[in-house]
Amino acid sequence: MTTMTSITTAVPAEVGICPERTACLLGVLQSEIDSKRLPGAVVLIARHGKIALFESLGEQNPQANVPMAADSIFRIYSMTKPIVSVAVMMLMEQGRVLLDDPVAKYLPEFAAQQVAAMTAGGDTVTLRPARRPATVQDLLRHTAGLTYEFMDNLPVNKQYAQARIGSRQRSNAEFSEALAALPLLADPGSIWEYSRATDVLGRLVEVLSGQTLEIFLKEKILQPLGMHETGFSVPAAQHDRIAEPFAQDPDGGVPMPMIDIRVEAAMASGGGGLASTAMDYARFLQFMLNKGELDGVRLLGPRTVEFMTADHLGDIPVNPAGVASNLLPPGHGFGLGFAVRTSAGLAAVPGSVGLYYWGGIAGTTFFVDPAQDMFALMMIQAPNQRDYYRPLFRSLVYAALLDAPT
Repeated sequence: MTTMTSITTAVPAEVGICPERTACLLGVLQSEIDSKRLPGAVVLIARHGKIALFESLGEQNPQANVPMAADSIFRIYSMTKPIVSVAVMMLMEQGRVLLDDPVAKYLPEFAAQQVAAMTAGGDTVTLRPARRPATVQDLLRHTAGLTYEFMDNLPVNKQYAQARIGSRQRSNAEFSEALAALPLLADPGSIWEYSRATDVLGRLVEVLSGQTLEIFLKEKILQPLGMHETGFSVPAAQHDRIAEPFAQDPDGGVPMPMIDIRVEAAMASGGGGLASTAMDYARFLQFMLNKGELDGVRLLGPRTVEFMTADHLGDIPVNPAGVASNLLPPGHGFGLGFAVRTSAGLAAVPGSVGLYYWGGIAGTTFFVDPAQDMFALMMIQAPNQRDYYRPLFRSLVYAALLDAPT
């Protein structure tokens, strides 16, 4: 394994990647751009510490006919989660928290939580005490009994929406208080349900560190890793580099609202608030692939990274009633901030056992394959097309992957 210390490039064949097949990958994406279904994209593939493909296609801002650039800035939404999960693990390594600590030990508003239980007829909801408290590990692996307001149409999701729990006008402390006052969808540890748990982790980082989440991430992770263009808002001088979606969904015609990263929000969302560039996020992924180190800067121990990217679900089922179940296809589990591949087969997309990945709701996506010493990411702003482009991208990357030269 070789450390990527800068924008180190290689001819694809030098690292076991077929140039004709990477050309095919770019051609497929260009055809989607030509058909006006995808505004533009930045794609990056690195293997053995060298970037074998780094290309921009299409338009950065289709409303203004601005071409996409390699340094375009994207809303990465839930690709914020792995970075905040690293922050929590850094604090664990410093002895400030244990993963089996109850969340309420640090955030007392989460004490004595109640679970919403449907009556037999399904028309009313009763509350009962949770069978056990949620732990920090539950937050990291999305088994804390929380949910997202937009996932389903169940009573708890409706309460999230009514409480405007997704508002960016609350501070992280105010958000934590508001969320803790709402009932749980399920008992902690009983199901995997994609949720606002990482937003709670953002508040936990603040309590444990005595710093705001924004300052902690900047000082302890982003600056040390050289991720100087990643943050919760974009400076005015860089607004012309922000990638935008089509004004209307090309498949359905509805407007495509996105968070406004041109202004600072009260809430620094640990679950979905960061903006970044392809190269900045590539540095984070190389840090993970290097098991916690980049350019001589070590933020996590190798065993901690292995622990984070192992399956932490075991027999805990994915919520069978939740629409988020498609986020964890067969042969996959979930670690601490990442989905993890547990079987070479079963899933409808290729990948090695031990691969870990995640993406953002606007379409950005990445995967890291330690067995192949490789990672790939695609930056797009096409929210409603993400479920199509993610498996397409992964399939095309693996189609281009050959045995590494000896």
